[in-house]
Amino acid sequence: MSGTDDTGAPAAPAPAPAPAPAGTAPRTRTRPPNGAGPPPERVEEHGGGDVRTGRRIRQVRELGILLALVLLVAVTALASPGFLSGQSVRDLLLGATLLTILAVGQSMVLITRNVDLSVGSVMGLSAFAVGLLFVSFPGLPTPVVMLAGVLVGTACGVVNGVLVAAARVPALVVTLGTLYMFRGIDFWWASGRQVNAADMPEGFLGLARISLLGIPLPAAIAAAVVLAAGWYLRNYRSGRELYAVGSEPAAARLVGIPVDRRVFAPFVVNGSLAGLAGVLYAARFGTLDATVGTGLELEVVAAAVVGGVAIFGGSGTVYGAALGALLLSAIDAALPMLRVDSFWQQAVVGLLILISIGLDRLLALRTARRLRGGGSRGA
Repeated sequence: MSGTDDTGAPAAPAPAPAPAPAGTAPRTRTRPPNGAGPPPERVEEHGGGDVRTGRRIRQVRELGILLALVLLVAVTALASPGFLSGQSVRDLLLGATLLTILAVGQSMVLITRNVDLSVGSVMGLSAFAVGLLFVSFPGLPTPVVMLAGVLVGTACGVVNGVLVAAARVPALVVTLGTLYMFRGIDFWWASGRQVNAADMPEGFLGLARISLLGIPLPAAIAAAVVLAAGWYLRNYRSGRELYAVGSEPAAARLVGIPVDRRVFAPFVVNGSLAGLAGVLYAARFGTLDATVGTGLELEVVAAAVVGGVAIFGGSGTVYGAALGALLLSAIDAALPMLRVDSFWQQAVVGLLILISIGLDRLLALRTARRLRGGGSRGA
């Protein structure tokens, strides 16, 4: 009988399973309903491998961009030794500052499988707002004016975010419309006027001449923006969820990710960074009109894509976007010194974009094949 052993004595109860260590969840080997697909451990195993492979490919790609940048600088320095003078390096860093800041914000939008074509208009509107505030209120503290410029960009980002996330209008259509809308507001506000350096305080204009450990202050601000955005995307759950939304929005919604909020936030951040870029533009150049930032949006998208941010969403880092911005800025500065025609400068950028999109597509196809192969083996 079940209650006794062969000698007739009561059988000892079966030992209870050992408790799981504190802080760990019991592992399960349960298959999905109807037995479809591999068990969770197999899915995690294959998914983890794809993540690691994708990360290695991105790192190699970013290293390739860095090597291309170093090679370009070296060749240009050999042809024109003055290219590496202190002033030339300073000018290169200042020239890359605005594009780097804008590329960071654009990257966050692209990761969610969207795009913002209005950044050039937002930057121009914020820059002119800063100049006009100095003209209209000469005694206004400089930090207040700078904050107002950033907030103008934030408001524009909110408009884009609401239309895309809440109204569910495609981002390409929305931001193409707001590109012209914000530019039209800028022209209406300027009414043909121009703000000159004489209309702004010397302390504000001197921001571009301040250095921190030999690095121009605007470039240091851009570096801080890159580091902060990279830290957020890597270490915060809401940041990592942006990649999930960009990879597959429907699946992200099914697992409980607030997709609309995750789409809305990058547009607001992007608008704020465009506002910051407008403030720094005003401080560096001092001459402002309604044409500031015209055509810049395509260069911003190019910097992000060349830096490895997938135009299809769900992949890339802001560090790569920053390297892309540095590379494009170096191309703009180096090719004229190498006496290369401006047409070829644009052709080189176009070629880099095509190569980047091709690599993204190749990586996506390879990942899809690995997933299909893993699913068939685990079934």
